[in-house]
Amino acid sequence: MTDFVSIGFALVVAVGGILGYVRKGSAMSLGAGLVFGGLMGVGAYQTSLNPNNYMLSLATSGVLTAVMGSRFINSGKFMPAGLVAGLSLLMVARFGYRAISN
Repeated sequence: MTDFVSIGFALVVAVGGILGYVRKGSAMSLGAGLVFGGLMGVGAYQTSLNPNNYMLSLATSGVLTAVMGSRFINSGKFMPAGLVAGLSLLMVARFGYRAISN
């Protein structure tokens, strides 16, 4: 079964990095967005083939939650840090639930 939720999250992260570069000229946003979006894309592929193969997606979401959550707390700006932190936290909860239910 295809993991559309993870694919959608991977696209949001990658497109967010591209938009950060286009709007603000931030090469760091571009690089991080493409790397983390790519990792989530690979994780989505893995969970699509085997729903129990979620560790890459869980780890990537966890790192994004920590990094973007910290940026949100320090800046107080919801866009983009708060949005990505919130979505990442939801993905951590999703895969964490899968981990404890196995």
